[in-house]
Amino acid sequence: MAENTLFVEERKMKILEFIEEHKKATVAQLCDQFKVSSATIRNDLKDLENAKLLIRTHGGAMVKSKTGLELNSHQKQIQNLEAKRKIAERAIDLIEDGDTIILDTGTTALELARLADKRKDITVVTNDLVIALLLEESTSANVMFMGGLLRRKFHCTITSGRAWDSVLSGLTVDKAFMGVNSLSIDKGATTPDIHQAETKREMISIAVKVILLCDSSKIEKNSFAQFADLERIDTVITENIRESEKRKFEERGIEIIVAG
Repeated sequence: MAENTLFVEERKMKILEFIEEHKKATVAQLCDQFKVSSATIRNDLKDLENAKLLIRTHGGAMVKSKTGLELNSHQKQIQNLEAKRKIAERAIDLIEDGDTIILDTGTTALELARLADKRKDITVVTNDLVIALLLEESTSANVMFMGGLLRRKFHCTITSGRAWDSVLSGLTVDKAFMGVNSLSIDKGATTPDIHQAETKREMISIAVKVILLCDSSKIEKNSFAQFADLERIDTVITENIRESEKRKFEERGIEIIVAG
């Protein structure tokens, strides 16, 4: 009987996390860790290499890291999935019935969108195609989709300039739930793509409260383009953070919520 697709993807995510933690791993180590055959591990490693998430070596695999690299939507789906779900489960507590919110593009925001049917009479502004379709099909939320130039392989739109200003002009949302590629004390919230950064800046400009959905793998890292300095961020939700890092952000007036 074929393995459940979700189980397969979760195993790949765990394999990737194991290799990132240990920098490299052999097929034998992974077989022992995940209690599957060597053929299964080799297939998983092949898929992860094809997704450009690791480098296969003779008898195993090693971590792949490249400054400024942004994974596409398919690649992000299998990274830190458990952490993203924990963050989403905590984030839904911050949404009240009747709220108007922004849901930024991204896989953590998508996990939050899956929980949106727990709230009544909410309005969601988003530029993510998958999130918009999910909300339309499985919730009663009012959905405002933000048009613009389609960012291929990322399932979202990006826009800039006067045309974008006219779309958001005069609007206000209660909360913006924003994805982030990197977050640090020095640079704030950053993303590799300058056009994506501009879009995110426009989104948070109309929000009363800005909430970052940030798994621990992104903390104390920097990407190319800043979209929010620390003064503009109200809350960060993460599944894990060192106490020393938590204290630094709190000293800057940012609420840190640890999910889980």
